[in-house]
Amino acid sequence: MARSKKPVVIVTRRLPDIIETRMMELFDARLNVDDHPMSRADLIEAVQQADVLVPTVTDRIDAELIAQAGPNLGLIANFGTGVDNIDLKAAHERGITVTNTPGVLTEDTADMTMALVLAVARRITEGERLARSGDWGGWSPTNMLGQRLWGKRLGIIGMGRIGQALAQRARGFGLAIHYHNRTRVPEEIEDELEAVYWESLDQMLSRMDIISVNCPHTPATYHLLNARRLALLQPHAVLVNTSRGEVVDETALADHLENGEIAGAGLDVYEHEPEINPRLRALDNAVLLPHIGSATIEGRVAMGEKVIINAKTFVDGHAPPDRVLETMF
Repeated sequence: MARSKKPVVIVTRRLPDIIETRMMELFDARLNVDDHPMSRADLIEAVQQADVLVPTVTDRIDAELIAQAGPNLGLIANFGTGVDNIDLKAAHERGITVTNTPGVLTEDTADMTMALVLAVARRITEGERLARSGDWGGWSPTNMLGQRLWGKRLGIIGMGRIGQALAQRARGFGLAIHYHNRTRVPEEIEDELEAVYWESLDQMLSRMDIISVNCPHTPATYHLLNARRLALLQPHAVLVNTSRGEVVDETALADHLENGEIAGAGLDVYEHEPEINPRLRALDNAVLLPHIGSATIEGRVAMGEKVIINAKTFVDGHAPPDRVLETMF
């Protein structure tokens, strides 16, 4: 008896073992065993062969690539919440469905955002380097002074799932919650978080002690925090970005940090990943992480489970639950 033909699912990067094993059971899964980033040629071959492509946020699935897709490619099941790596318009014009993995990374990213707020305000990584250097001369009243969080104002740019989860954590540290969002959140959420809404981003920026970027990268948010807006921040202000690097003008940020025009920055994402601006790497008042905001075992497995559900639902002839529409981003 001939074996039943399973849909070809090509995965661009290594995923947790439990996810890859389930994919092998359900699909004709082509895995990236050595976890090398796929070259452009690799991606072209993948879209020509696959029924379902499972890229990650670092794979550029642009209009040129989509134009070379084979006739069987029906679904791009992105392993990630953001879809700025995919040309949604080009995909939809080719009749290719796009899905993502929303909601599963909320708590992990909010944890990391709060960790960066603490690390910058209390100079934690700078202190850790001093302790390891052998140059620490012991405690003194004025050594390594940072900023107290209690009683400060936190301005959140993007009050979605992650922004709200951050606000819940920040309240426990005595921070007053302020936010700017494309649309105002429901009154009950504002009441629960005791959050103050600012329609004007400029006005909010000039009054906050801490700014956290939690909005997606879209054409409208590219360099949302440009040189003009960064100049609105107070000299003692702290900026944290765990969203997308493109939202912040890194050159302008480096200028402000070098000149002491803001106190510090905590970054988990960068404008030209994996490259990091060397000026930022040289600064003690910049805490830099290698895009690990969502890097928990639980989070990665949950992402993979969503990819599997989206792919299985699609190949069974139904609308996948996490379909991304062009108008959503």
